[in-house]
Amino acid sequence: MRPYEVVYIFDSALGEDQINEKLDRYHGLITGPGGEITATEHWGRRQMAYAINKKNNGYYVVVQFNSAVEALPEFERLLKLDEELLRYLVVTHAGEPTSPMSIATREPRREDEDEDEGEEEE
Repeated sequence: MRPYEVVYIFDSALGEDQINEKLDRYHGLITGPGGEITATEHWGRRQMAYAINKKNNGYYVVVQFNSAVEALPEFERLLKLDEELLRYLVVTHAGEPTSPMSIATREPRREDEDEDEGEEEE
């Protein structure tokens, strides 16, 4: 079993019920042979950087899971066949958080702190 993360971008015209049905079907291929879903985050509708299939918005979902390597080809084949799934990306999970991080809420970097201290001295 290896940890993976998948990002789905669905057509924004789909309802959340339809998206959840699709996710259940996809994740059945992972959990069937002994895998497990460890985290699911619905990021919701967002504007994409560029149009995909003449659509400017998509519904983003990020899922972390553990699975055997042998289950991935069939999983990705099912994803490729879904026309309402605009894009997806499956990567090995490195342990970072799934929630989007705002620049306003992140911890200041060391460089930012040094700049702030320099401004206060003047």
